[in-house]
Parts: sequence; C-alpha cells; structure tokens
Amino acid sequence: MTIPAAAQATVPPQFSVTFPASLHKQPLQGRLYLMLSKNGKTQPRFQISDNIQTGEIFATQCNAWRPGQAVIVGDHALGYPIENLRNIPAGHYFAQALFNVYTSFHRADGITVKLPMDEGEGQQWNRKPGNLYSMPKRVFLHSENGGEIHLELSRVIPPLPALRSTRYLKYFRIKSPRLSRFWGRPMYLGGMVMLPSGWYSHPAAHYPLIIYQGHFQRYFGVPIPMSRQAPSSNLKGFARIRADYCYRFYQQWKSGQLPHVLILIIQSANPYYDDSYSVNSANLGPYGSAFVKELIPYVEHHFRGIDQGWARALYGYSTGGWEALASQIFYPDEFNGAWVSCPDPVDFHAFMAVNLYRDANAFWRLGQFSRVPRPAARRTDGTVLTTMAREMLRERVLGSKGRSSRQFDAWQAVFGPMAKDGYPAEIWNPRTGRIHRRVVRYWRDHYDLCHYLKKHWATLGPKLKGKIHVTVGTMDTFYLNNAVQRLQKFLSGTRNPHFNGIFEYGPGQPHGWWGGGPNMTAAMSALTAPEREIPEIVRHMLATAPKGADTKSWRYK
Repeated sequence: MTIPAAAQATVPPQFSVTFPASLHKQPLQGRLYLMLSKNGKTQPRFQISDNIQTGEIFATQCNAWRPGQAVIVGDHALGYPIENLRNIPAGHYFAQALFNVYTSFHRADGITVKLPMDEGEGQQWNRKPGNLYSMPKRVFLHSENGGEIHLELSRVIPPLPALRSTRYLKYFRIKSPRLSRFWGRPMYLGGMVMLPSGWYSHPAAHYPLIIYQGHFQRYFGVPIPMSRQAPSSNLKGFARIRADYCYRFYQQWKSGQLPHVLILIIQSANPYYDDSYSVNSANLGPYGSAFVKELIPYVEHHFRGIDQGWARALYGYSTGGWEALASQIFYPDEFNGAWVSCPDPVDFHAFMAVNLYRDANAFWRLGQFSRVPRPAARRTDGTVLTTMAREMLRERVLGSKGRSSRQFDAWQAVFGPMAKDGYPAEIWNPRTGRIHRRVVRYWRDHYDLCHYLKKHWATLGPKLKGKIHVTVGTMDTFYLNNAVQRLQKFLSGTRNPHFNGIFEYGPGQPHGWWGGGPNMTAAMSALTAPEREIPEIVRHMLATAPKGADTKSWRYK
C-alpha cells in the first residue's frame, strides 16, 4: 500500500553540536547559535544583521554542557528571520555553530545572574574572545526528510592583541571599586586620551577635558580618526574625501591649529551592552558615579586636566548623544555643555515610532479589525528597512532574559527596574509587543530626559543655561528626530531661565547628522565635526570660565 504524500509525517532537519575536551575541559553555560547562509563570501557568523540580506540564525540555551555531549538544534529552536528550522527551504547552505560563553555573577544583592561578559571586543558575540565555533560546512537541507547534521566546535576565538599607547594617544584601564562591589567581581573602566600638541614641552600647563561618548571603540575616532599619512593617490570618490579629512584632522591637531585640550573616549562595555550610558542603573550598576567620581578624576590627575566643571564638556552621537545629554542633566555642575547629535530617545512619547505612554503595543498600530506593523528603521525616502517585531525577534534569538547585547535589550537593562529573577524587567512582551505600564512608569521617572527636565527645571535650569546643543536630521533613520522636536518644544518655552541653547536640523538627513548647516550632508557633517565642534566647545568654556580660572596655561603658541 502506498501512503499519500500528504499523509506522510515530515521530519524537520536538525543539527547536533558537540565540542571536544581538548578545546574546553569544563562544562559550559551560555547560548548556542546555529547559522545558515547561502553564500560563502564570509563565515555565516558575520552575516547576521537587521537588514534584508541577513543570514539565518537559530539558538538554544545551554547549562552545564559537557565535552562530547551532543546538543540538538532542531524544531524547538527559535530562529531569525525564519522562526522554525522546518520552514527553511530545501537546498544547499553553509552551516556554522558558535557558542557564546556566559559568566556567573554573584552580585552584592545576593542574586546570581548568568551573562555574556565582554572580553574587550565590545559585546560582539561573533568576535568575542573565548567563544567556541565550528568552521563553515556545506550542507543540504531536506524539506521533508530532514535527517541530522553534525557540527563540532573545533576552534576558540583568540584573545585580542593588547592596545599599545603612543606618544600622544594613551590607553588606560582602571578597576572600579563601585562597579566591582555591585557585580561581586573585579570590574573595569577603560578608555583612551589624546594629548594635545605641546603637552610634553609645557609641563606646567593644565588642560580642559572634552569627553567623547558613544558605542565601544578600540581605536580613536571622534567620530573620525586621525591619519598620520597623506591619502594615497589610488583612493577615489568618498574614500579619498574621508582620507583627506582624517589627515587634515591630524595636521590641525599636531600643529596646534585646534585648541590644546584633552580628548577622552570612554570604554564601558558591560555584561549587557557595549556601552553603559554613563548612568546609575538598577541592572548595570553605578556607572554614572563611577564615571564622574573614578574615571574622570583618574584622567585629570594623570594627564593634567584642570579638574573643574567649567573646563569639561561632552559630545557624541546616537547612544553617545543621549549619554552626553544625560550626563549633563544628571551631573549639571560637573560639565559645562553637551554637544548632542541624533540622540537615542530623549522623550518617551516618541520612543522611535512608539509612544510608550499612549500606545498599547510596541510592534503594531492597532485598529478595530486590523493592525499595521510599526517601523524600526527607514531610508530618507521613507522606505521601511525593518520593523519593531522583526528587531525583537532577532534579539530574542540572540539572548533570552534581555541578554542579546543588542539595542532594545540594552535600553531595557539601562532604563528598567530589576525583575524578581534578577534580570531586567520587560518593557513589553517580547513575543506580542504588549507594553507593560508599571515598567513604563519606572522608565519615565528615571530616564525620560524631557520629563526629568520638566519636573526639575526650577533647580536644573540655572545650571543648564547655555549648555544644551542638539543636532539631528529630519529623516533620522530610527525616527529619533521626533523626540528631539518634543524636547525643543519644552526647552524653547522655558522661563526663569530660558534654556538659551541650540537646536539644529538637517533637512532630509538620516541618522548621524552632526550639524554644519542645512546644506551639509550627514557624511560631510561627520567628517567636519571635530574641526567645528572642538573650537566651539572651547569658545563656550572661555566665555563662561569663572573669575581666576586657568584660561592661559594651555593656550600657548
């Protein structure tokens, strides 16, 4: 008797993954990823992204995974962008497995959490030293009779090479007592300081400090790097233009054409994200206090900073833009201005395309009989690049309990309260998008910067007058201009005192617009940012310096 094809049970494909004792003798805890790609141009682990050309990734959580023990990645594993392995079309693929190793943190509050510790790479799971991975394997997946495919984790990502200071660029790493107490183990802050020309030949000089904030950086860039070499004649187009500006930046710095200041770039990657946002957080710990009371004093002591609030300023974009504004607001006496570009949401009425206070769902606009997906990113012509639901699916695959080390989980960790299990409380249901009101109220009271300013303007206003400078493109890729406009509306109406700051908009410009006038593109605004903003910051410092302040020792020829 022949059984009709429709009645035959389909067997989805599955992968079994092992690792040898020669690679790691002790049991492992963490997250196992299985990745598929259709091309072999790069390893599958480097093809996972939020764009439409992303590779496929599945994941499963592992605890006490022993050498030689097979872990099955099959029908139970959640995937992105296709959610189930059985729905992958039949065909040839390149398959690769990677294990993201977790560390147990026995925190001071008595709670133990298991998280992916940063190893100096800036929370990049596909490049993190110590993670195990297999080499890509060409496989054929059957849609009906899947079978089992074996992959062995045969390699470990090696440690990163040590960063070496040069005569003028100094790397540092310090143990933070505050963060170490919170996490129950040694925790560190790091960064790099660019010294001004003449620093060695003027030992009596003390310098203003400009702090560049943002995502983790191993190398110097504010946002562009300095290049010691003239551009190659082989470079063409924008690559040549960029090289010209990087070389020009170096020449301006070396010659003293730019003001003599210290530039500090912070490295504060942590178990949840590549950056701490430089605030005190229920889930990340006292990064704000560590930044102000440990890191800055260390830098100013070792590199001859002026060590006074009037001589410190902040600037950055995106995450760093929010960070710069938040640092200025929460520590108004410690800093003398924030130059903020395209910041993360500064008003949660406009949390990208979501109104956290009025919307019921973060993934969908809901009607009587239908729903429309909320966008998460766009081109400047309005084309939607990805959606909120799709972004959250990727984060759910990369890590449960807010452990994806990606943007939405990072906000949840920084802004949110702690749940009973010790992990960040969810701002919305990660599967359905339903917004949790109790958590929203906590976010509002602690990290909605516009709400905080409204509530405390009577005391903050006199300390922030003239210190807030914000730029953003009107077609910001992540809809961040909407929150900036709400912030401007409030600040423009302030009295006693008026905020006396600046808001500048780039017509039709995407994420990464740094100002420079209405005709400046985002790319050119970034290239010209140092030569525009560093002198502007210093002019503001000199105009607001208190009587008797050191405004001369560092202004040599």
